[in-house]
Amino acid sequence: MPAVPLKMIVPARSHKQRRWAEKYGPWTVVTGASDGIGREIATLLAEAGLNLVLVARRQDALEALASDLGARHEISARIVVADLGQAEGVAKVLAATGELDVGLLVAAAGFATSGRFIDIPVGRELDMVQVNCSAVVGVAHHFAQRFAKRGSGGIIFFSSLLAFQGVPKAANYAATKAYIQTLAEGLHAELRPLGVDVIAAAPGPVRTGFEARANLRTSAAGSPVVAARQTLAALGHRTTVRPGFLSKFLEASLLPLPRWGRVRIMSLVMGGMTQHQDGIGKGTNIRPA
Repeated sequence: MPAVPLKMIVPARSHKQRRWAEKYGPWTVVTGASDGIGREIATLLAEAGLNLVLVARRQDALEALASDLGARHEISARIVVADLGQAEGVAKVLAATGELDVGLLVAAAGFATSGRFIDIPVGRELDMVQVNCSAVVGVAHHFAQRFAKRGSGGIIFFSSLLAFQGVPKAANYAATKAYIQTLAEGLHAELRPLGVDVIAAAPGPVRTGFEARANLRTSAAGSPVVAARQTLAALGHRTTVRPGFLSKFLEASLLPLPRWGRVRIMSLVMGGMTQHQDGIGKGTNIRPA
């Protein structure tokens, strides 16, 4: 029996996947694609047949992911090695995608600091605002204009469970996510009449290496695969999605409390997660993928 060419044994895509690709294809830009939820979303989009522009700082991780997804799902996958903490990084992403028919933006790049605000160098905090807020606005504004002109498209923003109240020992990070949450809610209503779907994903703790890189310790975390699947499933249907059981449980527990009560609870939670840092000077940051 003759050998079957590789391209013939790729599983056929379902009708649902084809419809999804038609609505948001043919190209998707995923920032923060080398790790975590961004990587899992990129994988699911490849399964649905969308071509990918994968953006992150780590060239080796991007090259491996692009090669794997391209081979397994017969899609085109390009990489853009860029630091979104720099204006040049945002410009690089826009230049690399100028000739592509992009229908979906997944703005998953971001990083966090942990510890007392006064112990963390201000440069780290300002860099976080650049990556988590300014860079997101830059790419979102560009692609929102393009999607409005084409009459269809989608934008996935990444908020957080921490976005809905102040969070001691993650004060600036929580503030950046509150900005993203508010931005997404406004754009959801503003762009929907133009055919553009917008959603904010607000996960709780997820097993992505986030806690270790931020010098945080937690006993419970959700699955990045579940977070990715539920986020994509909610696009076009909801303004905000809280993916995973843990995120939903924590939000339901906090919801009845007044805002000051939520701040108090989050203070206790973050106190436990940073207790091992042992005092002054231990605030750390996660650089974006």
